[in-house]
Amino acid sequence: MSEVKVNKISPRSGTDVTLGDSGDTFTIPSGATLTNNGTASGFGDNLEWQSSIVTAATITVSANKGYWLDTSSNAITVTLPGTAAVGDRLIFTDYARNWATNAVTIDQNSLKFQGNTSPNPVYNTNGQSVDIVYSGATKGWIPNSDDDVTFETPQTYTADFLVIAGGGGGGKLAGGGGGAGGYRNSFASEASGGGGSSETSLSLTPGTVYTVTVGAGGSAGSPTTGGNGVASSISGSDITDISSTAGGGGGSSNASSGAGNAGGSGGGGGGEHNSTAGSGTANQGFAGGAGSNAGPNPGGGGGGASATGNAGDSGGAGDGGAGLSSSINGSATTRGGGGGGSGKTGGSGVGGSGGGGEGASNSDNSTAGTANKGGGAGGAHDGNAAAGGSGVVILSMADADYSGTTTGSPTVATGVSGKTVLTFNASGSYTG
Repeated sequence: MSEVKVNKISPRSGTDVTLGDSGDTFTIPSGATLTNNGTASGFGDNLEWQSSIVTAATITVSANKGYWLDTSSNAITVTLPGTAAVGDRLIFTDYARNWATNAVTIDQNSLKFQGNTSPNPVYNTNGQSVDIVYSGATKGWIPNSDDDVTFETPQTYTADFLVIAGGGGGGKLAGGGGGAGGYRNSFASEASGGGGSSETSLSLTPGTVYTVTVGAGGSAGSPTTGGNGVASSISGSDITDISSTAGGGGGSSNASSGAGNAGGSGGGGGGEHNSTAGSGTANQGFAGGAGSNAGPNPGGGGGGASATGNAGDSGGAGDGGAGLSSSINGSATTRGGGGGGSGKTGGSGVGGSGGGGEGASNSDNSTAGTANKGGGAGGAHDGNAAAGGSGVVILSMADADYSGTTTGSPTVATGVSGKTVLTFNASGSYTG
């Protein structure tokens, strides 16, 4: 191969000039200037488009190439080069407009993408074209354009939770108290219900929607066992759902066995039958207290987050089990108390601290569990039994991490020891 040095060319206007032969090298010396006063063509941009359409589920690509990706039959994972130089470029284009059905995932192959090594970027918009350039070790591959200018490597952040289900309704006719809603907590090493320890905090991803369900309280017994409450939960595509079990309804002497229902915390047993109490759920709440046929035929108290409901005895109906205190919203608040039991005559049970309703004997009406504390309702005899209290879901995260995007109108408190606290008294959502 020869080397041709050209010092000066002065062709006539309209003359075609061919420089050298195929394989020749043209060297432009340092300091020289190339000026284009016309139209340059055929030089390209050093990017080689591949003629084969990619349909395989996996492909490892090489720098400075363009690829047509057809996901009509399956998703495709693209593995980037293991090493790259500044200025290396790659383009991926949706060949058949199917990326929304079967997405393209970019395996970073240990190099950074938008400054992060994880998660792997996912492109899922029909007709999308992704043009990435390697910027160096600090930020790695950066999209030159990707049609939606999305941050494809969002970093997770920590959020604590308190999730309490709806409490159980009180039973009627020597009725037992309703059990508190299941109680789950991850904040500041505080306990969960049923003697459980604090749970692991959630890792939330920016842009992901987390659905919050706040359970209602259980219905009052009329004139039988109270209804169970409704579960409360936090769910999302990238977390293990946090679900608290509904509180168990209080038993009734009008039912065949008189037993209280199982739940997050169990309902108290109804009087007259020496009836059994409902069991609680591990790491969420305690069992209720048994009913008795002694004296005034007392019902047992509903279980609470931190204590078993008391059994009814000749001295009167059982008290509800106590709830637990949490400072997740900045001040210590007790929630998750069980409802007190009832009997035919005097000695009604006291509701457990944290929203448990009072039991009622004779023809008196019992008291409902406290709303948004998951309290169990008190049991009743000839009077009306009451419904359990609704649950609550509370999220706490660093002020800097809070996205500001919610539905369902939660109460938002910022600057709580550097945290933003969302209190959902009704169902809604939070977008990370």
